[in-house]
Amino acid sequence: MELLVATKNKGKLLEIRSLFATQGIEIVGLEILEDAPDVVEDGDSFAANARKKALEIASLSNCLTLADDSGLVVPGLDGAPGIFSARYAGDDATDRQNNLKLLKELTSLPQDSRQAYFCCVMALADQHGRCRTFEGRLHGLLLDELRGDQGFGYDPLFLVPEYGKTLAELPLGVKNRISHRGIALNQLLPVLQSGDPLLV
Repeated sequence: MELLVATKNKGKLLEIRSLFATQGIEIVGLEILEDAPDVVEDGDSFAANARKKALEIASLSNCLTLADDSGLVVPGLDGAPGIFSARYAGDDATDRQNNLKLLKELTSLPQDSRQAYFCCVMALADQHGRCRTFEGRLHGLLLDELRGDQGFGYDPLFLVPEYGKTLAELPLGVKNRISHRGIALNQLLPVLQSGDPLLV
């Protein structure tokens, strides 16, 4: 089975390929499309953005397509950065710039209010307009400093209490097993292997 993953984020693609490596599913990225569009993420939720990306790319490519929208939710900051996680510090912000802005915002929160969670919604769509979604969450705490050089996004600030390490300090295999993306993908896998994954 071939699955088109609608992302230009190399970190996400690496994680998904790693998870599906032994499952007989060939993962291809947007490089197979000429002039793949940048789908505007103008939805009001992770699910809305994921569905929009999956449906648009599936319609364009005629391929079974997987898209996700994910981000960090900090209840103490009224849910920020949320769906704006990738562009928290501006449209062209780097991971470091986003992390530094979050660190600045966290100074207003007491230490016991630094709970946060990563949320990932995966949308699986085909060219006929059928779509299903799968959601995963990982709860943790936010630190005062960046730790680790693995992963991407807010991983260096996100402490996983059970391991005493940030996501950026954990090996990819461990991260895939416990992460929000890993949880969503593990819900998706048996559906992909069911014959008609969009039979709802």
